[in-house]
Amino acid sequence: MEQNRTKALDPATAARAEAMHARDRWSALAILIMLWATLIYTYAAVPHGFLQAPIGIVLTISGALLLIFNTSSVFAMLAHYREDRDHIYGQDLHNLDLNRQRLRDLSLRPAHVDTDPGAP
Repeated sequence: MEQNRTKALDPATAARAEAMHARDRWSALAILIMLWATLIYTYAAVPHGFLQAPIGIVLTISGALLLIFNTSSVFAMLAHYREDRDHIYGQDLHNLDLNRQRLRDLSLRPAHVDTDPGAP
């Protein structure tokens, strides 16, 4: 992996990055919990005679594999985001700040500038 990441974030940006990471973490966990609940409900709602057939066994195994792989991938993603938080969220925050400044500058332009056909 590349070791020369961006420099450490200033305290205010680090706090914003931590807040974004916390939101992303809770969103990923909430979606994972919904996946688990949906598959468990589906398994419980399906008539159990169906599960004794070969297709029922295949669907049960594939549902279990789906839960295992999705759960492990979400936890791996969260660990990666924790390791590279400053780099990942630092770029996002930098671009968000640039867009906010651009929109603020555009909102301060006089109205006639927007109607001038020769305006950039």
